[in-house]
Amino acid sequence: MNFALILFCLTVFTGLVALADWLWFRKHRAAGAAEPWWIEYPKSFFPVILLVFVLRSFLVEPFKIPSGSMIPTLAIGDFILVNKFDYGIRLPVINKKIINVGDPKRGDVMVFRYPDDPSLDYIKRVVGLPGDQISYQNKRLSINGVEVPEEALPDFLHRERIHYSRQFREKLGSVEHMILNDDDGPDSIPPMVQYPFRENCLYNSRGVVCTVPARHYFMMGDNRDSSADSRVWGFVPDENIVGRAFFIWFNFSDLSRIGGFK
Repeated sequence: MNFALILFCLTVFTGLVALADWLWFRKHRAAGAAEPWWIEYPKSFFPVILLVFVLRSFLVEPFKIPSGSMIPTLAIGDFILVNKFDYGIRLPVINKKIINVGDPKRGDVMVFRYPDDPSLDYIKRVVGLPGDQISYQNKRLSINGVEVPEEALPDFLHRERIHYSRQFREKLGSVEHMILNDDDGPDSIPPMVQYPFRENCLYNSRGVVCTVPARHYFMMGDNRDSSADSRVWGFVPDENIVGRAFFIWFNFSDLSRIGGFK
């Protein structure tokens, strides 16, 4: 379901009814006559729908985390807010950038439309910027030939299935964050589809090495062994970007998570 398109259509419809009443219908109603319901309701809802449309399209948009690919940063059931302004102002529905405010930075947690099915929204961490060489070999990440620093932390307990994973603190640029990466997890994840710029990647038994094409990004989940990401389905083009995730505003299962993340 394309909620943005539905909201846009509702905004246009209620706005046109309010405009038509102001230009025509109110002038032809008898003095003191009540507005008919088909004018009263759209006029009443128009300001609210317009406000929601503007906020959701240009400032912030709410999302719910459906999977565990970003554990431990984001948990299943987290309701998050996504900043729509940081990466430029885009036209609603068609998602075309019209004003460039900024670009994704290495380490950002980004929401984007899944390249193989743009009707789906995905969330991963930005690992590779345009022109970067990304190497994920033997479960170690390197960018442009430099191994990304990581520090071992106490094991992470998965409460939903009661098991532990190895946890590390990783530093991508100026961003420090936690990742999960078990010794017995797979080193190499074969590509799932024949994605655009597949020739930029070399797969082997140790993992994958990719060169990120212009205006594209290489994304990875923080739960490295349980994330289908750019290692599997390829690069994210700039036109698929939705925004930068930055805040957890609710979680029905764990209220202590409210206000976390940044």
